[in-house]
Amino acid sequence: MDHNLNEMSRQDLEKLRKEIDEALSTVSQRERKAALEAAERAAAEHGFSLADLADSASKGKKSKTKNPPKYRNPEDPTQTWSGRGRKPRWINEAEAAGRPLSDFEI
Repeated sequence: MDHNLNEMSRQDLEKLRKEIDEALSTVSQRERKAALEAAERAAAEHGFSLADLADSASKGKKSKTKNPPKYRNPEDPTQTWSGRGRKPRWINEAEAAGRPLSDFEI
């Protein structure tokens, strides 16, 4: 298939683009299916199913937990800070005023 793109009309180019997009989608589906089959064969060689491996991988992950607060703003008790990451504005302002961080410990 030899196309001289510079000599094609807009309509022909649009049609070609659509055909290419469809072909890419088909190739992508075919490659995905082949990769899945290869992964299933590799897992089976070791005595597992792909579902077994996926389940064990998800069980090994830690759940992301929020760090408990270590500091509280006495003027607004809803404002807390765990001591990790950037200091909140209320801590920076208090330290600039000369108050030590230990004044805010919970």
